[in-house]
Amino acid sequence: MSLKILVTGTAGFIGFHMAETLAKRGDQILGIDNISEYYDTELKYGRLAASGIRKTAVRHRTIVQSGIYPGYRFICMDLLDREELFSVFKRERFDVVCHLAAQAGVRYSLQNPYAYIDSNITGFINILEACRHHPVRHLVYASSSSVYGLNEKMPFCTSDNVDHPVSLYGATKKCNELMAHTYSYLFGIPATGLRFFTVYGPWGRPDMAPFLFTRAILEGRPIDVFNNGNMKRDFTYIDDIVRGVVKVIDRPPRENPAWSAADPDPGSSRAPYKIYNIGNSVPVKLPDFIESLELALGMKAVKNFLPMQPGDLTDTRADVDDLMREIGYAPSTPVDEGIRKFIDWYRDYYKQ
Repeated sequence: MSLKILVTGTAGFIGFHMAETLAKRGDQILGIDNISEYYDTELKYGRLAASGIRKTAVRHRTIVQSGIYPGYRFICMDLLDREELFSVFKRERFDVVCHLAAQAGVRYSLQNPYAYIDSNITGFINILEACRHHPVRHLVYASSSSVYGLNEKMPFCTSDNVDHPVSLYGATKKCNELMAHTYSYLFGIPATGLRFFTVYGPWGRPDMAPFLFTRAILEGRPIDVFNNGNMKRDFTYIDDIVRGVVKVIDRPPRENPAWSAADPDPGSSRAPYKIYNIGNSVPVKLPDFIESLELALGMKAVKNFLPMQPGDLTDTRADVDDLMREIGYAPSTPVDEGIRKFIDWYRDYYKQ
């Protein structure tokens, strides 16, 4: 049975892929994005165009029908526009909300903290209030591996303490999890938070390493390698992420009858609430990742080694055992293959 799904952030990287995948399987999708200028808006319009939404048709608060997918519509609006958001919820009566819109980026949070409060806190409370007054079967929302902060135990597990974030971005994502639990407990909203681990692939974000490194190498510029390359990342290919999120959408959480206040599980609750890691669970050393890029490009990188940046994590690795066991999540894309696919897209899109 097809679902009526709101997907926020559909001009963004993950949101674009989610909207397409859900539309292809026959769901009725309304995508929302404010097309912010955090990075190149032409890339965002390019994603929309690839899913049948023409740039010339996009107008503020106006619903645009995809020319490719009959079940996909898009509206350009800001989640801070509470009145319009509530009007959309009242009119559309969604079955599911897949909330992926956010102000992303660890480093940018050092420069413009208010953007994170506006988008990630105020925008999220507007989503929660809309779900409260116009009930949905399931709210799925994006959290982040950044919530683990000072935690050094590997792999990162949802049972770990996440009370010591090292970036405002991570702090806002931790706050989202707390807010979602409160609304789940008080108003019975089934809510699942997904802690994404370094997602990459075609149509990716230009502020992330695969994009930054590829562009610099092709232009003959040095790449900035932080912490002198002594870092590991749980790089997760976009197709694996999307398949996992779709499986989660179809499995709203239930109350955990074994949950105990004496020994509380942070990843579940007496409320219909769940937290999952969603990653590849195979961390890659940064020098090895760069070497894979070099092989795919057929070019060597000039490396500019730098100290650790404030807010970054040295290592990440996701414990995804519960997601595999409960949802059937099974990441299958090795990093070499994922990088080749990204490079193929990049060369085609930018004609390089």
